[in-house]
Amino acid sequence: MEIRVAVIGTGNCCKSLIEGVSFYSGNSASRIPGLTFAEIGGYRCEHIKFVAAWDVDARKVGQPLHVAINQLPNCAMTIKSDASDVCNNTIVRMGPVLDGVGPLMPTYAPSETFIVSTQIPDSPETIVRILTEQKVDVILNYLPVGSQLATEFYMNCALTAKVAVVNCIPVFIASDPVWEQKFINAGLPIIGDDMRSQFGASIMSAVLQELMFSRGIDVQVHYQDNIGGNTDFLNMQDKQRLVSKKISKENVIKQQNIINGVEIKPNTIHAGPASYFPALGDNKRAHFLIKAEGFGGSPIELTADLSVQDSPNSAGVVIDALRLIKVAREMNIVGALHGASAFTQKTPPIDMSPSLAYQEVKNLAERKFTTFTEVMVKDKNPNAEQLVKYFKSLVTRK
Repeated sequence: MEIRVAVIGTGNCCKSLIEGVSFYSGNSASRIPGLTFAEIGGYRCEHIKFVAAWDVDARKVGQPLHVAINQLPNCAMTIKSDASDVCNNTIVRMGPVLDGVGPLMPTYAPSETFIVSTQIPDSPETIVRILTEQKVDVILNYLPVGSQLATEFYMNCALTAKVAVVNCIPVFIASDPVWEQKFINAGLPIIGDDMRSQFGASIMSAVLQELMFSRGIDVQVHYQDNIGGNTDFLNMQDKQRLVSKKISKENVIKQQNIINGVEIKPNTIHAGPASYFPALGDNKRAHFLIKAEGFGGSPIELTADLSVQDSPNSAGVVIDALRLIKVAREMNIVGALHGASAFTQKTPPIDMSPSLAYQEVKNLAERKFTTFTEVMVKDKNPNAEQLVKYFKSLVTRK
């Protein structure tokens, strides 16, 4: 009983996930602090194995995976564990660069940025062969923000090799009906797009927005600002690569308006990475400002600050996504996992209220079909474009 994972990109998020899987392995408690679900469909953390990995950094390519995750420019805190236990002697292979390394990256110090390996990258045929030989269940996309071509390259490899995908970056695959239909036709599930942390700025914004609407509050301004010092924030100093990220982060807030039937007024919502400050390392700091009106037009203003370790915060969600997609595949569910995507990602095909998304995930964890999954069974030949319209009608309050 295993979940065999191939990782694309062995950066900070990968480091935290691998160390976390090892850290929680063997804990048989029914409730485990730090995890949303101790068990999902019979799968616990120890069932996750990392059997293939690709990167482009010279300090990582050719290294055992458990060694590569501790090389620069990774700066995430170390979760004390024996990461080699879950890495199956996996060696990091050279992937194609394509648009995975932004033009600004070489202008920074080597300790902060990528050093591209001179090794010959694997061909699509080689990658598909390895995915097949290693019996990979799911590809985990951890490429840098803005890697459109590189993401599409690996998506095509996944489709050819018949491997499910968890897409953790804001390249829109699961939320694009054309791409989703490709996964449906291949008989594969997908979770995406753009990972939403366990307790980060996005889930805070979504919950606050929903809470205010549920209490009859008129939200007039919702501002969210982020700063950090890891390679993710460095990469996003390139404004061209930041475009999809800003769309994705603002989607989190806007979708709560749409779900609740509240007009989105121009220039009232802002969310996005603001600055790169290397001294912060993997510490991400977020600031929130919400201006609103309550009963009788009375003014309400909320300000808040959040400080988290960015990469462990992401791993706390991905560790669930990997198990959810394995269970979905065993249940013959294909295409986007709508509940799991809404729970774990910033830009799912269909957004939901946080409470509904959690209930959908809980049902999948118990192997129960719902309105959102029973029509996504392979034998029913689901049509992505038609179902998106249908599901949106279900989650939008009239």
